[in-house]
Amino acid sequence: QLIESGGGLVQAGGSLRLSCAASGRTFGSNAMGWFRQAPGRSRELVAAINWPGSTTYYAASVKGRFTISRDNAKNTMALQMNNLKPEDTAVHYCAASRFSGLQIGRAAYDYWGQGTQVTVSS
Repeated sequence: QLIESGGGLVQAGGSLRLSCAASGRTFGSNAMGWFRQAPGRSRELVAAINWPGSTTYYAASVKGRFTISRDNAKNTMALQMNNLKPEDTAVHYCAASRFSGLQIGRAAYDYWGQGTQVTVSS
């Protein structure tokens, strides 16, 4: 139901833009977020956005470098990642919550994409 795209291999300091598209249903009234999971580590919230997109949250490690956005008319969400660092290397997941308000807890997210790999070389 959620499909990520835009991952890949990039050098440190480079940029990538991840996209998330909903298929089969609309997430027009749902809060959404981007998570990531590196090998041997737990899945962590990177950024979150409420519906309709007036409030955002960023993990301290990405604040000032990443920007989350959503296009409600197109039922899509994006994560612009600038000044990437090797520690950003992880599988990145798109997720949607059953709630409309901003959500920063993993348990609030019910719908998940399959993930897209982001690899940053030093």
